[in-house]
Formats: sequence, C-alpha cells, structure tokens
Amino acid sequence: MAKSEKQPTINDVARIAGVSKKTVSRVINRSVLLKPDTREKVEAVIAQLGYVPNPQARALALRRNFLLGLLHDNPNAQTVLNSQEGVLDAIRDTEFALVVRPVDRHSPDMLDDIRQFLEKQRLYGVLILPPVSENDDLAALCREIGCGYVRMGSAELDSGEHMVESNDREAVERAVDYLVEMGHTRIAMILGPEGFRSAYERREGFLAAMKRHELEIRPELMAPGEYTFDSGMAAAETLLAMLPRPTAIFASNDEMAAGALHVARRHDLQVPDDLSLVGFDDSAIAAHIWPPFTTVRWPIRAMANAAALKLINPSEAAEQPSHFLSDLVRRSSVSRPNSTA
Repeated sequence: MAKSEKQPTINDVARIAGVSKKTVSRVINRSVLLKPDTREKVEAVIAQLGYVPNPQARALALRRNFLLGLLHDNPNAQTVLNSQEGVLDAIRDTEFALVVRPVDRHSPDMLDDIRQFLEKQRLYGVLILPPVSENDDLAALCREIGCGYVRMGSAELDSGEHMVESNDREAVERAVDYLVEMGHTRIAMILGPEGFRSAYERREGFLAAMKRHELEIRPELMAPGEYTFDSGMAAAETLLAMLPRPTAIFASNDEMAAGALHVARRHDLQVPDDLSLVGFDDSAIAAHIWPPFTTVRWPIRAMANAAALKLINPSEAAEQPSHFLSDLVRRSSVSRPNSTA
C-alpha cells in the first residue's frame, strides 16, 4: 500500500510564500494589517498546497479552542440574532466557530456558572451583550482566567480594545427633534427594562430633547416596557386611554413599537394620521410592518462584527472601531398631528 502523502502544514505555507508563520495566521484570521499583495500571495500558496488549518492541533498548542463565545441575557431575540450574524460575518473562512450561551443576570450563581463555562470550553474570546456586559465583575473574571473579551453597550464601558458602543442617547434626541419638527408636543415614551444601560441612555436622550424644546415632561407619559411586543401593547393601552392622548409615541425598541401599533388599530386609530410612532433598532419588523416604521437604526451587526475581529486578532484590536453611530431612518409612521387629536 502506498504511503499517504503528508498533509501540508502552516510551516510549508510560510516557507513557500516567503513569510512568517504569524503572517500566514493573520491571512487565515483576516487581519486588517496585511498588505493586499501579501494576502494574495499567501492565499495563492494555501490554494496551491490545499492547506487546511487544523484548529484542533493549534488549540492543543495554545491550550485554548478556536471558539468565540456570545454571552447574553436579552429578551429581544432579534438583538441576539443580529449579534450572531455580525460575529459569523467576521469568522467566515477562518478556523473559528461560535458558541452562544444564555445566562441569568439575576442569578447569584451567574459568575460561577460563567467561570465554569469559560474554563470548560477554553474559549479564545467572548463577546458579552448588554445588559450582562455592564457587569464589571464579569470583565474582571475574564481577565483573571485569561479569556479575551469585548463588551457591547450603549455607553463607554471599558477601554477601546474591550468595547464596542453606540450613541443611543444622541440618537433618541434626534428622533424626538424630528417629532417636534413635525409639530408634535404631546409625545409619550415606552421605556426599556430597568437595569438595562440602553434603556437608561434612551430615556435620558428623550428627556434631554423634551427639555431642550421646553416641552412638559409628564410622568404618566413615560410608560414602562420590557423590550417585548406584549409590553409594548400594555404600555400603549395605558397611553392611548389618556385624555388628551399623546399624538406621538417613541418606543425604546421596534418590538414595543409594533405592540403599540397593534393597540392603536384596536382603538381605531390610524398610524400616522391619528398617531405617529417611532421605534429603535431598525430590525426586520420595522421595514416589513405596515406602515413601515420610522426608527433609529442601531448598528448592532457592525458592532458585533468589529467585536469579533478584536477577539480573533487581539494584537490589532486598537485598529478596529469602538464607537458606532446610530441614525434615524425616516419611513411612513410619522406625520403632522391630526388637529382633531
């Protein structure tokens, strides 16, 4: 029986391409620091040799697996899905894979459970979604056990290499500015869950804009919500039962805005003729529902993508962006207030 040919190694690729092993590894992991001609030369040698990275062998050498973790305790499934897609975009055609792990931020055992998970899986790094990302003790745990981490948030939570953040407060201010420009003065808000920094930042943006426009901030126009469709319905039932009712509602995410739309129709109110609605996220539901929502586009997929690239190339984390801007997407759910409202 003929002896099988030896499989090409990363050393073979480096030797033939005339580069270092580190450069080959950077090509495999899609480093942003490589010159295009270097990347093309190494990729050509990889194709010529039929080289396939062996993550198991490298994992043994590094004492960690080529796995990225995604930790979350978020009631909004779309947020988790968009984050996964951003990470998968970053690790496509690399040797990395993704492991998703839900956690319970209210559990007294949360940190112990996460420690066991990280140590058992020997993760290369972990992306932590809000609100769990706001836990400083969790970041300290990652540092203690030597696990790379990036925290996603609606405000600055860490140093640049360990953080991606959006400008939720300013984005909500711009959304309220738009409602005021359209002539609205009785503007209500459906809040996000207690304990979420995103909910706090969005509320503060709303209050700042209302104060700047010298509009009355009435506590009864600030309805509690949980980032879910049902909580949006419950909040809208309360708000639309008021006399006089608000002519516009800003909901802290699109799911709750959709719930508010459902209740408006139940009350025979037309959006936007009788009630204007603005959401936050620019999730799929915002564009597909009727009328399509005016909403704040939260760049969560781009944030997750940058976070993953920081994790797989930690020496280049500073080259990846940390600050992401949300912008207002104007569609069909806002108009000037009905004079009979």
